[in-house]
Amino acid sequence: MKVIVIGANHAGTHAINTLADNYKGTIEVTTYDRNSNISFLGCGMALWIGKVIAGANGLFYATPELLESKGVNVFMEHDFLGADFGKKEIRVKNLTNGEIITDTYDKLIIATGSWPILPPIPGMDLENVFYAKIYQNACAVNSKMCENRICKVAVVGAGYIGVELAEAFKRNGKDIVLISDMNVMNNYYDPEFQERMRKNLENNGIELALGEKVVEIKGTDDHVSSIVTDKQEITVDMVLMSVGFRPNTESFKGTGLAMSDRGVIQVNNKQETNIPDVYAIGDCCDIQNNATGERDYIALASNAVRTGIVAAHNVAGKNMEMLGVQGSNAIHIYDLSLASTGLTEEAAIRADFKVKSVTVTDNIRPDFMPENDEVTLKIVWDAETDRILGAQLASRADITLAVHTFSLMIQEQYTIDKLALFDQFFLPHFNKPANFITKAGLEAMSQK
Repeated sequence: MKVIVIGANHAGTHAINTLADNYKGTIEVTTYDRNSNISFLGCGMALWIGKVIAGANGLFYATPELLESKGVNVFMEHDFLGADFGKKEIRVKNLTNGEIITDTYDKLIIATGSWPILPPIPGMDLENVFYAKIYQNACAVNSKMCENRICKVAVVGAGYIGVELAEAFKRNGKDIVLISDMNVMNNYYDPEFQERMRKNLENNGIELALGEKVVEIKGTDDHVSSIVTDKQEITVDMVLMSVGFRPNTESFKGTGLAMSDRGVIQVNNKQETNIPDVYAIGDCCDIQNNATGERDYIALASNAVRTGIVAAHNVAGKNMEMLGVQGSNAIHIYDLSLASTGLTEEAAIRADFKVKSVTVTDNIRPDFMPENDEVTLKIVWDAETDRILGAQLASRADITLAVHTFSLMIQEQYTIDKLALFDQFFLPHFNKPANFITKAGLEAMSQK
């Protein structure tokens, strides 16, 4: 059987490795990717730019040569042009010589990923306007940090990438203005946690222009000179756009492949599309959101990895299903760690849940311990069923692994009454006899 995988970053690479490692000799794997490298960990881009790590070498966990050593036919710098699902054919363009190639498959895995949303505003074509996605973007941005003429940088978008890069640029000695039409981390945390991150950024010298919409980028001699919002004009030398991602699925429009209005490929929990023998994985497709019970678009590398593994086993004839996701995530900025999973209180209300929540702030270890840190935990649940819907944590300590507990609880539909008395160890080096999770559970029980 011949399997073609279109795209070889996180989702594609894990699908390819799963097929090559488990089904060698029975499945021929071919992959096409328009890039010149694979498996770049974009989540480490800010660490590289901010000089927390020495270079980018460690941000790759696979290479084309590694895949080829496993018997995979790897074609880099080949752009996918389209598919004829009836004939089981795809067309790609060799970007080095312009040759158009038609290839056939028995089964097809679509792993075309996502691409940054680039707003249609004047000035986007000016020199020193960047976006952040692939290794080449990171190289271009990193080289600019060495230029003395780049003194002030505007980062547009205050999600994960925008906030992380704002910190990275500041660590390079640049003046930073972070611009967003919402508050920081708006999609992942409730206002009280957003406010903690806002103060954290402000206290570390990052200028904030929140609640402002960018309407134009101005330039002098084709280079960025200022950025204009609906409230002010700010002199800057460079702009980094980070306003979100969209599925990279333009080439599949009109093919009969089921997609949402946003271009998100619709799949089931086996990663099967509506077309026989065609699968979709990673950032280009939807996924089961266990908090809401609905299909959703949640573009995270962790989701890409799991969907790639599941699709590969199903392609090979096994019966494997995704368990769904909770959108678990975390961020670490200037020693402040935030983590969340499932729905925020605001998101749960928008999803028409009748919501209850509890928030506790406590020391992590007993008060007699010489080293201690404070943690804030918020839990959101459905008042009608008592099912846990989401959790958020904040601390100067690394408490982020605790979010995995809540992720599993949401996946398994735990109710809030199970939280207070579930088995947790106690040792003063690590936590209290009744730690912050237990206290939140006990307080939640008192609301019933």
